[in-house]
Amino acid sequence: MNPALVQEPDARAGVSADLFAAIAPDLERAEEIFSAALHSPQPAVTRLLDHLAHYRGKRLRPALLLLTARACGNITPAHHVLAAVVEMIHTATLVHDDVLDTATVRRHVPTVNARWGNQASILLGDYLFTHAFHLTSTLDDPRACRLIGEATNRVCAGELSQVCERGNLDLSEDDYFRIIDAKTAELTSCCCMLGALYSGLPAIDVDCLARYGRALGIAFQIADDVLDLVGDEDATGKSLGTDLDQQKLTLPVIHLLNQLSRDEKDRLKSVLMGSGNHKRTKLLPQLEASGALDYARRRAEGHAAQAQSELRCLPASPFKLILDHLPRRVVHRRA
Repeated sequence: MNPALVQEPDARAGVSADLFAAIAPDLERAEEIFSAALHSPQPAVTRLLDHLAHYRGKRLRPALLLLTARACGNITPAHHVLAAVVEMIHTATLVHDDVLDTATVRRHVPTVNARWGNQASILLGDYLFTHAFHLTSTLDDPRACRLIGEATNRVCAGELSQVCERGNLDLSEDDYFRIIDAKTAELTSCCCMLGALYSGLPAIDVDCLARYGRALGIAFQIADDVLDLVGDEDATGKSLGTDLDQQKLTLPVIHLLNQLSRDEKDRLKSVLMGSGNHKRTKLLPQLEASGALDYARRRAEGHAAQAQSELRCLPASPFKLILDHLPRRVVHRRA
């Protein structure tokens, strides 16, 4: 593939299939492994697994792993297995997140918990986690098991921290970044690390690409948190405003609180602690007028630029070009 033939994607379009067209056969192979590993002879389990097809739109994590491998110049069958594994882990976190957030819609369809209840959702998430680790073990390579285990531990710790900080209306920016570094950026970093590691790159370059994935993940989560405040549910296809409803402070709200006088802060906190689902409508004018949303967007753009700078270790290729476009796409997406 000639790099000159790769057109600059529209950054406003979001993370969509056109960006990953160059690795479509690799994603298809990972999808085949994903489906085969999760196949169940039990009809009730099959119904739940079939519903998960609606959850899996962007394929960002497996695409990151496969794009990194292609950019490194050496893709192997292990990459396809690992791409299926990281997609299982990510899907499991979505199923569990919907329970934690009491979300009712994801990708324009009812969430698993809305349709089958919390017990089925929790068990389905566990089912995905256990199958992911079993699939990893088939590689007979302790590196993958160790790295994916460490990453999943950090993801779960990040989610636990976020749950424990619900209602903490004095959460600092540093605490916020520690949470999203663990719950989101750890897995995207792991994807890039595995893609590079299993391509045989030197450790220094593997570390460079792991940093790319971490910065990209942080940019992605900040953008996601902004969308939860200003996005359109028809466009995103999921329940919005859940962070405010659950009293989970995200970067725009933290920044707004830090600018207010004590009395103003107390009034805003009373809104955040109130009942009802009016919070997003109530806060949005203040978030816009104060520049808090723009501040969060600038922070996301800063991490996106940091991610792009880490690609210097890769030779020029169409796959490197896609990796270079990706941070802008995740920051400026609408869904």
